[in-house]
Amino acid sequence: MGSLLVHVTHGPESPTRAALGMLVARSAADAGHDVTVFLAGDAAYLAKDEVIGNLVGIGTGALSDHLPALVEAGVPIYISGMSSKSRGVTDQDLADKGAVFAMPSKLVELTFEAERVLCY
Repeated sequence: MGSLLVHVTHGPESPTRAALGMLVARSAADAGHDVTVFLAGDAAYLAKDEVIGNLVGIGTGALSDHLPALVEAGVPIYISGMSSKSRGVTDQDLADKGAVFAMPSKLVELTFEAERVLCY
């Protein structure tokens, strides 16, 4: 199986794209691929419970289905620290999501480690 980095930059302002990124990550993990997710920009909002409970894409499903499946599968989820800080995402928001804050250097590292990178 291959390794895949899914880089999501869209959040509640574009629910279909945000949910699609998470659906693709989930599908790859379900297929046995080594998947990592990096959320940046408005995608940092995807760590907030109120967004998780309400974000549904057109034809791409609900974030409340995809994110728990990723966490259960042990998929590493990184969230831009700078994007999070400016959007009010806190350590408490990450507590039960298996996610950690990361700097742009981590995104660069993950990009060069992955066999494929998809951006949403």
